[in-house]
Amino acid sequence: MALQLTPFAAMALRYGAVATAGFVAARFIPRGRFPKAVEAQMDAAPRGLRVRRAAGQICGSARVVRDTRLGRFGPKFRIDGTALARLKIRRLT
Repeated sequence: MALQLTPFAAMALRYGAVATAGFVAARFIPRGRFPKAVEAQMDAAPRGLRVRRAAGQICGSARVVRDTRLGRFGPKFRIDGTALARLKIRRLT
Protein backbone atom coordinates (compact mmCIF):
# COMPACT_ATOMS: atom_id res chain seq x y z
CA MET A 1 0.00 0.00 0.00
CA ALA A 2 1.40 3.37 -1.01
CA LEU A 3 1.75 6.15 1.53
CA GLN A 4 0.36 9.46 0.36
CA LEU A 5 2.72 12.34 1.15
CA THR A 6 0.57 15.21 -0.14
CA PRO A 7 -1.12 15.98 3.23
CA PHE A 8 2.23 15.83 5.01
CA ALA A 9 3.80 18.18 2.45
CA ALA A 10 1.00 20.73 2.86
CA MET A 11 1.33 20.58 6.65
CA ALA A 12 5.13 20.93 6.44
CA LEU A 13 4.83 23.99 4.18
CA ARG A 14 2.33 25.63 6.53
CA TYR A 15 4.38 25.06 9.68
CA GLY A 16 7.58 25.94 7.85
CA ALA A 17 6.12 29.30 6.84
CA VAL A 18 5.05 30.03 10.41
CA ALA A 19 8.46 29.04 11.76
CA THR A 20 10.24 31.20 9.17
CA ALA A 21 8.05 34.21 10.01
CA GLY A 22 8.76 33.74 13.73
CA PHE A 23 12.49 33.48 13.08
CA VAL A 24 12.51 36.64 10.98
CA ALA A 25 10.49 38.54 13.59
CA ALA A 26 12.78 37.42 16.42
CA ARG A 27 15.89 38.23 14.43
CA PHE A 28 15.10 41.69 13.12
CA ILE A 29 12.78 43.28 15.69
CA PRO A 30 14.82 45.06 18.38
CA ARG A 31 14.25 44.06 21.98
CA GLY A 32 12.46 46.59 24.12
CA ARG A 33 13.44 47.35 27.68
CA PHE A 34 11.51 48.98 30.47
CA PRO A 35 13.19 51.45 32.81
CA LYS A 36 13.27 50.37 36.45
CA ALA A 37 10.83 53.15 37.37
CA VAL A 38 8.23 51.70 34.98
CA GLU A 39 8.77 48.20 36.40
CA ALA A 40 8.27 49.59 39.92
CA GLN A 41 4.99 51.27 38.87
CA MET A 42 3.73 48.03 37.35
CA ASP A 43 4.59 46.13 40.53
CA ALA A 44 2.79 48.78 42.62
CA ALA A 45 -0.43 48.62 40.56
CA PRO A 46 -3.34 47.18 42.56
CA ARG A 47 -4.92 43.91 41.47
CA GLY A 48 -8.13 44.15 39.49
CA LEU A 49 -9.45 46.88 37.22
CA ARG A 50 -9.31 50.55 38.28
CA VAL A 51 -10.55 53.58 36.35
CA ARG A 52 -10.15 57.18 37.45
CA ARG A 53 -11.36 60.41 35.90
CA ALA A 54 -9.50 63.68 36.13
CA ALA A 55 -10.00 66.98 34.34
CA GLY A 56 -9.74 66.18 30.64
CA GLN A 57 -8.44 62.65 30.97
CA ILE A 58 -9.32 59.12 32.02
CA CYS A 59 -6.69 56.92 33.64
CA GLY A 60 -6.96 53.20 34.12
CA SER A 61 -4.97 50.24 35.33
CA ALA A 62 -5.53 46.51 35.26
CA ARG A 63 -3.54 43.75 36.92
CA VAL A 64 -4.14 40.03 36.87
CA VAL A 65 -2.00 37.57 38.82
CA ARG A 66 -2.56 33.83 38.43
CA ASP A 67 -0.69 30.80 39.71
CA THR A 68 -0.87 27.80 37.42
CA ARG A 69 0.67 24.36 37.29
CA LEU A 70 1.53 22.38 34.17
CA GLY A 71 0.04 18.96 34.73
CA ARG A 72 -0.74 17.42 38.09
CA PHE A 73 2.82 17.32 39.43
CA GLY A 74 4.50 19.65 36.94
CA PRO A 75 6.23 22.96 37.57
CA LYS A 76 4.24 25.85 38.98
CA PHE A 77 4.29 29.30 37.36
CA ARG A 78 3.03 32.74 38.37
CA ILE A 79 1.66 34.82 35.50
CA ASP A 80 1.50 38.56 36.20
CA GLY A 81 -0.16 40.79 33.61
CA THR A 82 -0.24 44.54 34.13
CA ALA A 83 -1.61 47.27 31.89
CA LEU A 84 -1.41 50.99 32.56
CA ALA A 85 -3.24 53.38 30.25
CA ARG A 86 -4.12 57.02 29.89
CA LEU A 87 -6.50 58.54 27.36
CA LYS A 88 -6.42 62.29 26.85
CA ILE A 89 -8.96 64.03 24.66
CA ARG A 90 -8.53 67.71 23.96
CA ARG A 91 -10.70 69.93 21.85
CA LEU A 92 -8.65 71.99 19.47
CA THR A 93 -10.09 75.18 18.01
